[in-house]
Amino acid sequence: MISEKMSKLLERSAAMSSMYTESARLKEKYGAENVYDFGMGNPNLPAPDSIRETSIRVLQETDPWYLHHYMPNNGFPEAREKIAASLNRRFGEHFDANNIMMCTGAAGGLNCLLKVLMDPGQEILTFAPYFGEYDRYADNVGCTLTTVPPNIPTFQPDPAALEKCVTEKTRAVLIDNPNNPTGVVYNEETIRAIAAVLAKKEQEYGHAIYLISDEPYRELVFDGASVPWIPNDYKNTIVAYSFSKSLSLPGDRIGYLALRSEVEDFENIVAAVAVATRITGFINASGLQQLVCAKCCDETVDISFYDKNRKRLYDALTAYGYEMPKPEGAFYLFMKTPTENDLEFVEKIKEHRILLTPGSGFGCPGYVRIAYCVAPETIEGALPGFKAMMEYYKNK
Repeated sequence: MISEKMSKLLERSAAMSSMYTESARLKEKYGAENVYDFGMGNPNLPAPDSIRETSIRVLQETDPWYLHHYMPNNGFPEAREKIAASLNRRFGEHFDANNIMMCTGAAGGLNCLLKVLMDPGQEILTFAPYFGEYDRYADNVGCTLTTVPPNIPTFQPDPAALEKCVTEKTRAVLIDNPNNPTGVVYNEETIRAIAAVLAKKEQEYGHAIYLISDEPYRELVFDGASVPWIPNDYKNTIVAYSFSKSLSLPGDRIGYLALRSEVEDFENIVAAVAVATRITGFINASGLQQLVCAKCCDETVDISFYDKNRKRLYDALTAYGYEMPKPEGAFYLFMKTPTENDLEFVEKIKEHRILLTPGSGFGCPGYVRIAYCVAPETIEGALPGFKAMMEYYKNK
């Protein structure tokens, strides 16, 4: 018999599991080419050719014992040095290997980091809508995830609303920039205002409040948008990064944490993340992927592919009468449903063999997330269904 806690988590995860099941059912019934699955943020683009080429070279040139045996829990020093050098070039940092901790994707890094920073009963804040797994990450360490209400229709975080939510129990604020599910990029003005609130609250409560920036979509930006490098604006910032999206490697589970030496309790955080990596069972990130991604960390997939999908889908849906912020990053649209019940809309649009993710799962009901990291043919095939749905609700 499974634990009561896992029973509840299993129930809460049923919606995600059903997406896979429903997609498979519809594809078997109608044919894969006639099902338009926008549910998962699974990149359609293959990894750059350099990933395969570099993987082969690393396997051929690296001593097998060194590559495949245990290593420091925070990762190969040479991989961390290469990533530090890349961040130094791009953002004017002064990092070395000690400022980088390799992890099993941003998710693995975040779970280890929260285990280090949080005690049970303390509080993490995030802005709605937010990546739905943050609830589980907080629960994993016995903490509460409190959501700052959404700032509709722009979905830029509201610093004034944040200030009302910070309490003495708040130890971290977790943001996702560019944001999943909205595609909104939190701009420099917003970040500086958030930083000012947190600096004020740190002084008021007499303890550090860490700003954790989850940035797997950092390179996926459009229309000249720029993602702020948050350590420039707030001392106690820790950046979590994944190569899942920039290099189309979600299944390889490789990323890193980065923080300046000036972050409060820096040495203990770095040492404790290494321990957390070990005791949570990760032990260390994949040795092969560390060395490969460190050599390819300045590369990206062809972002123009996502940009074309973004423009086509946004222009068509807004022409039909749907409302949404125009995304500047990631590969999602966050669309307001023509009924307040987003779950109803998600079920109804399945009649057109279209699969979407309800906004309720991101802390923002009345919206749906559309992942446009799909083949262009999927978008073209789905557009008549989106149009028919809007006409249905207008005439209802």
